[in-house]
Amino acid sequence: MYSSLIKAPVLTEDRERELISFLKENSLSFNDLKLLNLAFTHTSYANECRGSSDSYERLEFLGDSILDMITAEYLFENYYNEYHEGDFTKIKAVVVSEDSLSEVARNRHFEKYILIGKGEALQGGAMKKAIQADVMEAVIAAVYLDQGLEKAREYVLSFIPFQIEKVIRNRVSYKDYKTKLQEYWQKKRGKVPEYTTIGHDGPDHEQVFHVTVTLGGKVYGPADGKNKKHAEQNAAKLALIHLGLEPNDGKKNDRE
Repeated sequence: MYSSLIKAPVLTEDRERELISFLKENSLSFNDLKLLNLAFTHTSYANECRGSSDSYERLEFLGDSILDMITAEYLFENYYNEYHEGDFTKIKAVVVSEDSLSEVARNRHFEKYILIGKGEALQGGAMKKAIQADVMEAVIAAVYLDQGLEKAREYVLSFIPFQIEKVIRNRVSYKDYKTKLQEYWQKKRGKVPEYTTIGHDGPDHEQVFHVTVTLGGKVYGPADGKNKKHAEQNAAKLALIHLGLEPNDGKKNDRE
């Protein structure tokens, strides 16, 4: 159905074998390997294809929403009597974060299947948290488009419950700086922080967004990130450091 909309890299026999190996390792099946191939195609590789291939970015956008919905649904169904909405929000923010998703991707050896440009490969791109998390969301979207919502839900639920349990049991220390800052500012002033994207730059495969956060007229930042979501997290962290609510680790941003 979607084959006519997408442009994926050429599916050679070797590449097809690689993707079939991925499917076996993840207990998945696909009608159209073209979708899966696209889900593993980084922008740097697509640029080297000179217009003959897209990157996973559109799939990532769709997968992000699907992941949010399935995770929220799981929390609602399984923890309804244990947590309030605010707790759900905090838990979900952590389990769908870059740290959490990249951890799942590493455990499933996504780096073996990511198509990446030569320059990015020299920088260890396939092992970068940001790229692995993005690919995870893109694969979720590919499963959804190829197999439907139930299969996408089945795939997400193969890892999200475990990530949720780790958060609940405090086995991990992923940081959600935006939630922490919002809780602080709502308690102090009864308002929410205001985030402003002041610009972005860099090549297509390495866009950098610049974001500030305003609290009661005081502006913190700008902070950088590979997309608005990550830049906002970094801006929130910067504000928390200035407010003495987070230690200063000497890093302005957490991009990878």
